[in-house]
Amino acid sequence: QVQLVESGGGLVQPGGSLRLSCASSGFATDDYDIGWFRQAPGKEREGIACILSNDNSTYYAKSVKGRFTISRDNAKNTVYLQMNNLKPEDTANYYCATDTSCSLSLSTTDYWGQGTQVTVSS
Repeated sequence: QVQLVESGGGLVQPGGSLRLSCASSGFATDDYDIGWFRQAPGKEREGIACILSNDNSTYYAKSVKGRFTISRDNAKNTVYLQMNNLKPEDTANYYCATDTSCSLSLSTTDYWGQGTQVTVSS
């Protein structure tokens, strides 16, 4: 059974950091392009970061570039999202998904995790 499971969310103050994890089962994460998406209340789900399977190239949305870093540990079948200098507008439910060619578009996603909540507030 193919499954993605996110963890690492929580409450953090503005300017703080969190690291999210996306662990896969049923397949190897290095066989897929893996993206991180987020959805804030009342807003559409958006793609924010992605890592290619073939060469580990990374892609970021403008809203997070320079603050977030995506990486993978193939031995652990896990993809990470390091989030620094968090802002209140980063508050959202964060999901990982397979994202063919790292388009950061919902139309190219396939398997999804259940999400993990990130709240940035003082």
